[in-house]
This record gives sequence, C-alpha cells and structure tokens, in this order.
Amino acid sequence: MNQPMLSAHFASRKPSDIRLAQEKFTARRVKPQAVINVSIGNVSLPMNPAMQERMFGLDAPDSPFSGGAMRYTDTAGTTECRDAFKNILHCEGFAAEKLLVQITDGASAAMELLLLGVCGPAGTHEKPLLLIDPAYTNYLSLAKRIGRHTVAVKRCLNQDGKFALPRLDEIEKVIQDSRPGALVVIPYDNPTGQLYDYGTMTALARLCVKYNMWMVSDEAYRELYYDEATKKLVSIWGITDAEVPGIEGRRIGLETSSKVWNACGLRIGAMITDNAAFHDGAVAEYTANLCANAIGQYIFGALAHQSREQIAAWCKKCRDYYRQQIMMVYNGLKQEEPGLIVSSPDAAIYSVVDVKNVVKPGFDATEFVLYCAEQGSVSIDGVDTTLLVSPMDGFYDHQAAADHPWKSQFRISYVETPQNLAKIPALFVKLLRQYEEYRA
Repeated sequence: MNQPMLSAHFASRKPSDIRLAQEKFTARRVKPQAVINVSIGNVSLPMNPAMQERMFGLDAPDSPFSGGAMRYTDTAGTTECRDAFKNILHCEGFAAEKLLVQITDGASAAMELLLLGVCGPAGTHEKPLLLIDPAYTNYLSLAKRIGRHTVAVKRCLNQDGKFALPRLDEIEKVIQDSRPGALVVIPYDNPTGQLYDYGTMTALARLCVKYNMWMVSDEAYRELYYDEATKKLVSIWGITDAEVPGIEGRRIGLETSSKVWNACGLRIGAMITDNAAFHDGAVAEYTANLCANAIGQYIFGALAHQSREQIAAWCKKCRDYYRQQIMMVYNGLKQEEPGLIVSSPDAAIYSVVDVKNVVKPGFDATEFVLYCAEQGSVSIDGVDTTLLVSPMDGFYDHQAAADHPWKSQFRISYVETPQNLAKIPALFVKLLRQYEEYRA
C-alpha cells in the first residue's frame, strides 16, 4: 500500500548535532553502566530561589493560577515577565527603560522570529544573516527551516586555544559581497567560550551602521565570564550613539531564562530592541503563536522584583561555580593528553576540543560521537562508562570553512555534576584512544 510522501525538508532532516549523541544512545540496545552527557547545554543546577518559590507556589492564593484557569497572556508577554528582563539589564548597569521586549518560547523561538524580521524573502539569497563561524547551530538549523539564507566569516582555533576573528577588512569584504540584513554576535560565545571585548563589539557596530544592517547580540550567557580583569559587562546595550553614532535604533538583543537563571525547561526567552517598528512587527508575527507559556512567564517574572544586590550575588555565584568546573576540565584534558587543543576558558559554559594533533588521518568527529553513543565504553573508577559530546559539524557554515575544521572538533557543555565533570578528561582521552584502535 502506498504511503503519503514526506516533504523534502522532513526527508532530509537529521537530528541537531547537540541532540545527535543522545538520540543514538537512547537507541543503543546494550548500554554501559554509566553515561556522562555533555552534548547539550542542559543546565542541571537549581533555578534562582525567587523563581523556585513561584514554581512551588502555583496554587497559592495570590497566584494567577490558583483557581485552575490557564488563559493566554498578551502576545508580547505579561508586563511582569517583560519587566523581569528589563530589571536584569537595569541591575547590570544598562539603560533599559525605553527598551521593547517580546517574550518567546525560549531563545530558539526568538531566533526564528529574528530571521523573519531581518532577512530577505524565503528561498532567496537576499539580506542573509551574517554569522561568525563557528556559530550556535540553531541559527543555521532555523534558517534552513524557514528558507532564509546565511553567510559566515570564519574564526580559527589557534594552537594556544584562542579563537581568532578575521580582520575587519575581511569581514567588510563579506558584507560587500553578500549584503546581509543583520550581523549576529555572541559576546559570551556559544560554542567557543570566547569573550568579546568592547573594542571588537564597537568595531562590528560601526560596520553595521556603515552598511545599514541590524546588529544582533545573543546574550544568553551574559555574566558568565572568567577573566578576573573583566570589570565591565559586555553587551549591545553598552554601545550607544555616543560611541557609535547611528547604532541606536538598529540594536536587537536575545535573552533566555535557560542559562544564567538555570531554567532550560522553562522555555522562556525574549527578543529586545530599541526599534519600535521592529518590535511591532515581531509582536504581529508572534500573534500566530498566540503567546509564550503562561506558567513560565509567571515563574520568570519573579526576577522583576529582585534588587541590584540580589542579581549581582546570584550571578557571581553562578560565575564562580562554572569557573571552577571549566578550569578543572580544561587542566585535566591538557594533563591527560598535552597534544589536545582546548579553547581558552574565557566565557559561557562550553569548551571546544580539537584532536587534530593526536589522531590519525581520516578522523571524523561525528563518527567518534556515534561510536561513543552506540558501542564505545571504558572503565572509569571500575564503572563501564561512555561519554556524549557534540561534534562541531553543525556549528559551521561549510561554505565558509573549506578546510573542514569540524572534522576534528567537539563541544563540551559544563552541565553535569562536578563529580561527573571531573571524570571527563580521562574518559574522553580513553575513548579517543579506544576509537583510534578500533579504526585501525
């Protein structure tokens, strides 16, 4: 009997690289005793206490859900939830009073909305989104989903673990050739862990003004930086007309409850702008979604009432925790295998590991990830264990990186317990050596 045809999009769709290892491990018939999953940034720490209080009190008399009703909110989000994002920025020292906020179902929904708002028509190369490779894989995946074009300038991972941006004239040449609608910058970078400085941000902002582009800053990890010399938070909201004339009115920021606030499953994000026309268009487009989830907005809305001191103390606690975990794994990997290139632990909750110096020709990072998920395991403290990491394949625009750097690179997310994170250096290196013997 004939079956209905899948769309070409569905037929060609593969799991995101950040979900690939988990999908394959779930299907594994004979599983090892333990698995350590650092393939996706699924934070395991508890939420901010003010948010927890609301979550556990959904049926309290003063809760909007106490009577059992669950109605839609305004499409732009509740006033309180929008104020929560603005309050965080205000407490961090940025002028937020006049900013316009659209609440979305996680930052990924904001990314899709962004693509619709800044790029040319579907199926064309008009006004593509300009990314800095390697870039967070969801920008590439969502652009493909809705038929929008992307272009990229490529960073290189040096032997010292530092990612180097291309020269400004090289970026400008890509802009002149492709005429993008917007540039996306991730100052506390996913996947690389790179920390942008204000000099770089302002230089990129000037290019946005010169070529009449939107400047988009994905600030999911703002406050997560690990250089003690950093005294001033880097943000698009710290760049004004005083520094870059013409930047105001073209600024867009993406926010999320997932990372600094430890609420990945809450699925609350935001798109913030200082351009009223862009905001109105975003709200009009999002009416098709009706609204973001009401419970998530209520829980995150607790942060609208936090003081500057409370916000600062919470962020410092998160920063101190991640700094310790990242340095433990970074140093451990270098000790276990000095030939590994590990990205500099400057920001966010990720490291890129490049194994090109220690593997034989023909190595493929995706194949190694599949091997670990489907059959590989080694003994760690007497327990048969495997490791799930992300191959970097999906974080690159392949046209912008003809030398295929992703073939030997992985992303590690610092989301497991400290006890499990401590096992990663030995586990990764043992599995790598086991796989190289398997390949031989």
